[in-house]
Amino acid sequence: MAEFNLTTDYSKNNEGNGYDPLPTGEYEVVINHVQEAATPSGAESLQFDLIVRNDLDAALPASNGKYHNRHVFVDNWKRKKTNQYDMDGLQYILEAAKIPEGTQINSIQDFMNALYHKPVNVYVKKENEEYNGSVTERNRVAPWNFKGTKYPQLAHQFKETSSAPTPAPTVTNSDLPF
Repeated sequence: MAEFNLTTDYSKNNEGNGYDPLPTGEYEVVINHVQEAATPSGAESLQFDLIVRNDLDAALPASNGKYHNRHVFVDNWKRKKTNQYDMDGLQYILEAAKIPEGTQINSIQDFMNALYHKPVNVYVKKENEEYNGSVTERNRVAPWNFKGTKYPQLAHQFKETSSAPTPAPTVTNSDLPF
């Protein structure tokens, strides 16, 4: 039988580790990744996966210290009228991530690569969303609520191993069967 020796120590239990939305407030996060996503009805978005940084527990005990490693998802939807992303909103995110002024971004892949693991500061708002008569609490982060980080030295420890975004494959007309 394996030896079992344990002394109780509840100081590391973190009450912020649930699945409820984060409380409204400012958080230092890292952009874990950005990907294109679509709903079953075909609405497309750029989905941002933000992680509350775990390297700022001592500096920000009430926000990052309490909620570190929690994910917040942010969508930038394609506009129905133009079938394009809100480029003005994306400018706030690029500026917050300290992407140099004048940087040419030629594709969505370039955009995703530029933001990969960049630290930013965001204002997260907890809101009620009603759909089909049901009310659900959700987090919202508006593009203009992305700001430059106050802690640019990133020492966040990622739980899962993630790699840089892989480039989308190039497909030419000759590759298509029709």
